[in-house]
Amino acid sequence: MEPDTGTTDTAASQAIRPFRIEIAQSTVDDLRDRVRRTRWPQQPEGTGWARGVPVAYLRELAGHWSETFDWRVQEDRLNEVPQFVTTIEGQDIHFLHVRSAESDAVPLILTHGWPSTPFEFLDVIGPLTDPRAHGLDPADAFHVVVPSLPGYGFSTPTVDPGWGNLFRVAQAWAELMRRLGYEHYAVHGTDVGSGVALLLGMVDGDRVMGTHITGTEPAMPFGPPLDETAHTGQDRIRAERFNQHQRDELGYLHLQATRPQTLAYSLTDSPVAQLAWIAEKFREWTDPERELPDEAIDREALLTCVSIAWFTGAGGSSAHSTYEGMQVYREMADQSDDSGSEQPPGPPTGVAVFAADNMIKSVFDPADRITHWSEFDTGGHFPGLETPSLLVGDLAAFFRGLRPVPASG
Repeated sequence: MEPDTGTTDTAASQAIRPFRIEIAQSTVDDLRDRVRRTRWPQQPEGTGWARGVPVAYLRELAGHWSETFDWRVQEDRLNEVPQFVTTIEGQDIHFLHVRSAESDAVPLILTHGWPSTPFEFLDVIGPLTDPRAHGLDPADAFHVVVPSLPGYGFSTPTVDPGWGNLFRVAQAWAELMRRLGYEHYAVHGTDVGSGVALLLGMVDGDRVMGTHITGTEPAMPFGPPLDETAHTGQDRIRAERFNQHQRDELGYLHLQATRPQTLAYSLTDSPVAQLAWIAEKFREWTDPERELPDEAIDREALLTCVSIAWFTGAGGSSAHSTYEGMQVYREMADQSDDSGSEQPPGPPTGVAVFAADNMIKSVFDPADRITHWSEFDTGGHFPGLETPSLLVGDLAAFFRGLRPVPASG
């Protein structure tokens, strides 16, 4: 299946254009002013996190955001990474692109999920592109491409409905890699990005050498509860957590998947609403040994993620992407139930399961087709932010056996 790149892109829009983040000072000042003027709700005494983000915690975090957090410092750090924009099917796609100096480096496209940005991978870009400088094997080097999903971060605004369709996104990624001149490439994705990664193996299978995924469980939350008694050890714990997640933690998804426009008003008008909406997920999906979200990841990184969502208005547009994606997901599920047929195997697949993830191999891979399955006792849904060295190591290990054999001298 060849990527459908549409007919709306001109030669100029197909060009790779340099991009630099430059948020107007008036916009930064408006954010601080809005946070300072937040109207705070009441919270029943003693409820902690059981009913959502506690007021005391969010007030302290919001105070840091408005009074201490320095957007300009973060903006300068983000701009150290080469960034670009190209237009695919009329949609501007923002992406990071760092080439390795190693002659045998393999192109690798990494796709983030919700509620994140490509800067989730900031700490893995160096070790992936320049392993020699990080004490790693230079034979494991990659050229790294990290796009912003349409409707997220600086791939906003979306020009038309339908960019929540992950098939369409996968086709766009295939076209992006073609424009960059990469004939064959490796793929990684997390959360929604894992869906894009797997679909890339379908829409561009002749060019994808392998697919590595993490964090798929929150992106695939439906279906019957798991039989907890059918599992033992760590898998039993994961099954229990998966069922608890289904019971208690899907409110955000149901709202985004059914009424994204209603939600968009609060996320677009109130920065503290956007902060709470994202901070809750960073608390629920990160390492279970960490009590607070900014204990699992750096506080400045968390606030940078929220700031990007606020500055770009991505809270509402990413919710619409969820809505559109869930429509396609339901249609595919219905067709799968009707046909009773299995999808043909695609490129080799590797999976990394971190401490907060609830993936069980026998459930996710009943046909036992996945040969690379790693489990870690730390980290969570955002390994690029939580445990970057583990993610780098697992990517290197999986793709090591899939790399082209170097030509003999």
